[in-house]
Amino acid sequence: MKAAMAASINGTSDSLNITKIAMIGCGSMGGGMALLFAENGVHVSLQDPSNERMDAVLDGAEKAGVQEMISKHDDYKSLCDSLDSTKVFVWSLPHGKIGDTVLDGLMPLLNKGDIIIDCGNEHWANTERRQGKCMPKGIRYVGCGVSGGYQAARRGPSMCPGADDESLSLVLPLLQKVAAKAPDSSPCVGRIGTGGAGHYCKMIHNGIEHGMMSAISEAWGIMTKGLGMSLDEVGDEFERWNSYGEMKNTFLVEIGADICRKKNDKGKKVLPEIEDKVVQDYTGEEGTGVWSNDEAVDQHVPAPTLTSAHFLRIASGDLEQRRTISKTFGGAHVEEADSPMGMLESHRAILEQIRFAVYGACLEAYAQGLNIIDKANTSKHFNIDYSELLQVWRNGCIIRADHINREVLFPIYKVRKTEFLNPLYDTTFAEQLKLCYPSLRHVVMMATGADQVIPSLSASLEYIKYMTSTDLPTSFYEAELDYFGSHMYDKKGDDPEGKPETGKHHFEWKPA
Repeated sequence: MKAAMAASINGTSDSLNITKIAMIGCGSMGGGMALLFAENGVHVSLQDPSNERMDAVLDGAEKAGVQEMISKHDDYKSLCDSLDSTKVFVWSLPHGKIGDTVLDGLMPLLNKGDIIIDCGNEHWANTERRQGKCMPKGIRYVGCGVSGGYQAARRGPSMCPGADDESLSLVLPLLQKVAAKAPDSSPCVGRIGTGGAGHYCKMIHNGIEHGMMSAISEAWGIMTKGLGMSLDEVGDEFERWNSYGEMKNTFLVEIGADICRKKNDKGKKVLPEIEDKVVQDYTGEEGTGVWSNDEAVDQHVPAPTLTSAHFLRIASGDLEQRRTISKTFGGAHVEEADSPMGMLESHRAILEQIRFAVYGACLEAYAQGLNIIDKANTSKHFNIDYSELLQVWRNGCIIRADHINREVLFPIYKVRKTEFLNPLYDTTFAEQLKLCYPSLRHVVMMATGADQVIPSLSASLEYIKYMTSTDLPTSFYEAELDYFGSHMYDKKGDDPEGKPETGKHHFEWKPA
């Protein structure tokens, strides 16, 4: 379908100069991007069911001095009339049926060569289905994942577009205007791949993000509850992590320092007021965490750092359930430190081990996510450009981690580009994880002894153990499967390649 789409959509110059767009969806993300486009010389026509949202964007435009670059429209007809002959739409919509409803409403007004850039967190399969629907009419549909949150949407996000190559050639100059810029001034947007590749990679980006957030949050828990550190001391430690070495310029560590220190207008720290529950999976605001874990299972890729983080999110969201269970068990099993930590220097060694443990978990989150993408790339024919993907995962991106991206992963793919290598097969990557292993093991042992909550850190330790082992306890597992199900097994020495294929042997453990 993708090749046919690329061949069937033509007639538009690859030097299209896009000076007008329609922004459909004016929430925090869409509104921020509308102002960003306007500040970069693109006229933006707004459309949203909420007049209040559109008016808020217009107010922001007046404050930014670009009010003449933005207009609002109540219906699709006037919206389309405000655009050039090649109509360009940018969507910032919730995932699911809303996008289908908007597309159905626009279809009668669209012509061959018109362009839709879907910048919502849409499911990649919905993207490909809509691309298929647009193809017969010659409409270009680009699935573009956008990272960085509402703040980056306003000042420059990381952008992850996927479509046929010709459509990407048309929209990239527009996206390059507003995308975040890396330290070398290159825009954090690129040709990710065909079909739903852009939304697929953004989905896995969010899975990696959840793994990294969980590991950093678990470290915060160890430092505050286990070591008795104050929030200011933890903020100082996160700032130190972010200033040098393996965790340098890691976005989630950088904002962690700010979160620990931030006070409200009454002079009180904000963080202690925040309830310990993540509810986005329950409210349906975000589907990417669920989808990324579904993909790990469907693609048969072990991703315990990602999945353990997700299970923690799910457990945290239902506080009512946790309160009931806590009463049943007679209380919580997380111990507070007996006394304040005192001088930070006396804990320097353990803090360094925590830093390396978190670094190891972040490395693994990246590796697990890339391995999921690779399996999907093979089965779904996305034609991923991995060097472009790593460029997108720089500034403006939630999983920004300069050392991991530039020093560890980019050297693997700067020559390969579209040829994937499992990061765990690379000696440099392996050496980095080997450096982290002693710290992961010590921190997990220490935190477990103190009853700290460390699902992603402990899962990351186990991941290294079972991915490097060639003698797992699953031989016993396999024997039990064969015992009750005649599922067959391989004999040691008879399987030199070790491929995931059904064995050739069965033992009649007990006659039927």
